[in-house]
Amino acid sequence: MSETDQPQLMDVSRLPVERAVAKLIEYASSIGASDLFLVSNEDDVTVQVRHLGLIQTVSVLPLELGRRYLSHIRASAGMDVSERRRPQDGRWLLRQEDAPTIDLRINTIPTIHGEDMALRILIRESQLLKLQNLGLTREQLSQLLAMIESPSGLILMTGPTGSGKSATLYACLQHLNDGKRKINTIEDPIEFTLPGLRQSQINPAIDLGFAELLNSVLRQSPDVIMIGEIRDPVTAETAVRAANSGHVVLATIHAPVAAGGVQSMRALGTHPHFLATSLRGIVSQRLVRTLCPKCKVSFDLSQAPHTFDDVRPWLGPDEGKALFAARGCELCNMTGYAARTGIFEVMTVSRAIRQLIAEGRPTREIRAKASEEKMLEFRQAALLKVAQGLTSTEEVFRVIPSEHLAMED
Repeated sequence: MSETDQPQLMDVSRLPVERAVAKLIEYASSIGASDLFLVSNEDDVTVQVRHLGLIQTVSVLPLELGRRYLSHIRASAGMDVSERRRPQDGRWLLRQEDAPTIDLRINTIPTIHGEDMALRILIRESQLLKLQNLGLTREQLSQLLAMIESPSGLILMTGPTGSGKSATLYACLQHLNDGKRKINTIEDPIEFTLPGLRQSQINPAIDLGFAELLNSVLRQSPDVIMIGEIRDPVTAETAVRAANSGHVVLATIHAPVAAGGVQSMRALGTHPHFLATSLRGIVSQRLVRTLCPKCKVSFDLSQAPHTFDDVRPWLGPDEGKALFAARGCELCNMTGYAARTGIFEVMTVSRAIRQLIAEGRPTREIRAKASEEKMLEFRQAALLKVAQGLTSTEEVFRVIPSEHLAMED
C-alpha cells in the first residue's frame, strides 16, 4: 500500500466535544478496532486505532481541543480530571441507539508532551468465535477438544499480548458451557459476559489478585476453572494443584512457543513432577491478517512445484499451486487485508513428553519430541495458511519471529 492509499483522516473538530468523542469511538468499534488511542504531541493530539493488529491514524486535533477530548473521556469514565501526573484507570459504558453497548477500559499515562490515553474496546453483545472458526486445522481442533473435554488437567494458552489467547479461551468455555458443568473464571478484566459462567474479576486496589481469588474459587466446587493469566508462583502452584485434584484448569501464560510454556511454569517454581502429571497440553498462537478476497493477487508456482512440500499432506487438491499477495481496494480500505485468523502450535502431552517434563528437560528437547510426534510447528502452520491463499508471506514474517520459521537441524 503506497502513501497515497492511506485512508483519509476524519475531521471532527467542528462537532461538539461529546459528539466528536462518541463518533471516534463508534468508528473504531465499527471497523473492529481493538483499541483507540489519543496521543499528546508537542503541537497536537493524534487519534489512532489498532485495527487488525496495526496502528492507523484517524484524526489529528489541535492541542487544546485534544485536551478537551481527554478531559471529557476522563469525566465519563469516573476518573479524577484534575490528576494528570499519575497513571489512572477507568471504565466507561458507552450506550448507543440501535447498536450494542461499547465497554471501554481506559488508561492514561503522563508523557513529555502531556497525557496519552488508551481505550480498550469491548463490545458486550459481540459474537464470540467458535472453536471451529479460530483457524485450527482439523487435527489441531481434535487435539484441543480432547484436552478440554478431559475430566481433569491443566491446559495452557501461550503467546504475546494481542495474539488471540482470550478469544481461544472464551471459545473453549463456550464449548464446555453445556449446563452440566460448574464453570468459574478469574479475569482481568472480564471481557465478555457469558450466561451460565460464574465470572470474577481481580481487584488490585484491595489486594485481590489471581492467587487470592483462585483459592476462594476452589472452595466453590467448580468443574472447570479459567485463569486469565498465571503471573506469580502462588497462582502457578495452585493451578497445578487444582488440575491434579480433579479440576479442568484453563489458563494463559507468556511463552514464545507451545513447549516454552513448560519452562515458563517451571520459572514460576512449579515442581516438574507435579507439572508433568497435571499438564494435558499447551496451545501457542499468533494472529495474522487474512488477504482481502476481492483484490488479492496470485503468482503461479508451476516453476517451483516443491514450495509447499512440507505441508502437502494437509493441503486439498487445488491448494498450494500459487502464492498470493495483498494489493488493496475500497472493500479493505486499501490495506489488502480483510480480517485475521490464528496460526497455532498444539502440543498434546504424551507419555514421552510427560517424562521429559518430569525430568526437567529443556524446551528444545520437549519441542523436538512433540515434532517427532507430528505436532504442527509454527513454521508449518504458517506455510499452510500461505499455501491455502489465506495470507501472505510478508504477513507471516511480520507476525512470527524468524527463529520460529526456520528449519531446524
